[in-house]
Amino acid sequence: MALLAPGSAVPSALVALTVFRASAWACLLCFTSYNERQQICQIFAGLESPDLKKCEEALTDAFKGLLDTEINYDERSHLHDAFTQMTHSLQEVASAQGSFRVAFPHAAEKMQKIILQLKEVQACIPPCGLQEVSRRFRCRGCYSKVCDLPLDCPVQDLTVTRGHQAMFFCTVNFQLPKEEITYSWKFAGGGLRTQDLSYFREIPGARGYLARIRPVQPTHRGTFSCVITHDQRPLARLYFFLNGPPPREETELQVSFREVLRWAPREGEMIEPWTPSLGELLARPESLTPGNQCLLAAAVALASASAVVLAWMFFRWYCSGD
Repeated sequence: MALLAPGSAVPSALVALTVFRASAWACLLCFTSYNERQQICQIFAGLESPDLKKCEEALTDAFKGLLDTEINYDERSHLHDAFTQMTHSLQEVASAQGSFRVAFPHAAEKMQKIILQLKEVQACIPPCGLQEVSRRFRCRGCYSKVCDLPLDCPVQDLTVTRGHQAMFFCTVNFQLPKEEITYSWKFAGGGLRTQDLSYFREIPGARGYLARIRPVQPTHRGTFSCVITHDQRPLARLYFFLNGPPPREETELQVSFREVLRWAPREGEMIEPWTPSLGELLARPESLTPGNQCLLAAAVALASASAVVLAWMFFRWYCSGD
């Protein structure tokens, strides 16, 4: 017998409340439509049979064990395919004049085994973040849920000496999607240690998971924030408080005081007297001060005396040869 076109599972489940008891909210209602379930009982019991109501109740009771079932969100399609195959099998049993009192418990037991073989739900990893990898689907209510953790991660404190390098790693301890991950950085200066987004300003050009500041200056003292985004949806906000150098005024005063204490005349900075050569004296007449003039006269007299002595020695040598 041909199947009716299935509608949306969740809206059909809302309609089914008029037929099935409210306690029957389970995987059966999430992954099969009301028309599919009604058609199964119509084949088993007949359209006008008094057993039609009993069939519907038996189908609900058989799947009560799946009421509080939670599955990995990514396994929904697999479980939907399994329920679709189950409806086909039940229709075949009904067409063969089988008993719904036997077929329904057997189908529910088989479905329970299939659920146990699905990929397990990953545990939430504290302390923060929207962890899509741990998203789970709950059959009680037919809805999905992620970890009940805040988006903002605790502030990490980092102390760096002025002039050194500071590095911030925007990483989390849970698995991120493999594609369309972006990073953006903001800064709240003035020495603030905060998670209040109103204090933060965008840092242009900072787009990677790693931020590096070198050299660290007093103006860098404050809180840096990194936002991890997937497809324009924030997954986590990390905060780093850089508590490095003190304010600029205090630092410059300390440096100046230290330089005064350590000051000593350096050889290159000492002032030395100028002692010009004879050529410099002759080339620069303005340098002929009275002292320099006496020095020049003494030099000329010494040169003259030396010339006289040399001439006299040469004359004696010449005469002795004769």
